[in-house]
Amino acid sequence: AAREGIRRAFVPADDADEAALVDGIDVYPIDSLAGLIKHLTGVASIPVYRGVPISQDDTPIMATDFAVVRGQEHVKRGLEVAAAGAHNVLLSGPPGTGKTLLARALPSILPALEREDAIEVTKILSVAGMLSAGKPLMRERPFRAPHHTVSYAGLVGGGRFPRPGEISLAHRGVLFLDELPEFGQNVLEVLRQPLEDRVVTISRASGAVTYPANFILVGAMNPCPCGYNGDPERDCACSAGAIARYQKRISGPLLDRIDIHLDVPRVDYEKLADRRAGEPSATIRQRVEQARERQRSRLRGTSLRTNADMGPLEIQRHCHLDDTSEALMRAAMRQLQLSARSYHRILKLARTIADLANETDVRSHHLAEALQYRPKIAVG
Repeated sequence: AAREGIRRAFVPADDADEAALVDGIDVYPIDSLAGLIKHLTGVASIPVYRGVPISQDDTPIMATDFAVVRGQEHVKRGLEVAAAGAHNVLLSGPPGTGKTLLARALPSILPALEREDAIEVTKILSVAGMLSAGKPLMRERPFRAPHHTVSYAGLVGGGRFPRPGEISLAHRGVLFLDELPEFGQNVLEVLRQPLEDRVVTISRASGAVTYPANFILVGAMNPCPCGYNGDPERDCACSAGAIARYQKRISGPLLDRIDIHLDVPRVDYEKLADRRAGEPSATIRQRVEQARERQRSRLRGTSLRTNADMGPLEIQRHCHLDDTSEALMRAAMRQLQLSARSYHRILKLARTIADLANETDVRSHHLAEALQYRPKIAVG
């Protein structure tokens, strides 16, 4: 209504807090049609509703702090890069190595939601009927973790009057898919387009509804059906064919849309028993926020927010490579048989790594780190 130039809105009293979040519009809460008629005819007056005070505390609610995660420093680094540039991640390792713990720690290093994003997230929850009473504005980034038995409609959204699914409920937050190969093939493949377009469209005979779906995808998987392929502590019971079939449940095009692939090995006893706290999430989050601010400044004047949002034009403009980096990229393209999509995603990832280092140009060592995050499992 506000975008259409409407300056007054009469809403049910129960929805007044939510409606009052929108700037530039006067909200009048009504308890009945009779009350509305009395107001419009001048018999009685309904005062403009100002809404409840919204907390200005921008500190994210942290379910898991990185300080409690023992070892896995290379995985923490990869997740920091993911948070800084909004890149997708796949964690692979045996059972019990901390994949789920690490995924659940990711929101603790993401920047707080800006007001515009918070309103966007709130609107999605409102449409889904999931907005908590007395909490008109969502300040925390969503973390959605659907079970691998989730249906197509549950993930994408659906119903006679289409409601948002998990993809949209994770907007501006994290979508965590544990046991990724166990998800249905049609469910996994539907992720491909939202990961590119950042929206999802639900079509019905009566029309189509488009919901935003700009999230960080975090997948987790075992390396094989039994879970112990490559584990130095336990023997794998799977045949080579079974391992290949298991890994190929995740298609090549979907893997190509995941920027950061991380092996999560067992942590040795010495690290587990170490009582010294690791680097806290608050410290990592400061670096992430600084990197995000560099991206925001560089992309000012566009609708883009992060390096992951960049298209070919922005990549060409902001990811220039020197001669050494060009040679490294050329060799990687040839030896790894990278696709054009992979090429662009590697450049965006290298740009994020440079931003974390507070460097203006993408150097060869930034590119080398980005290349280390490429897939190490078979693609189907």
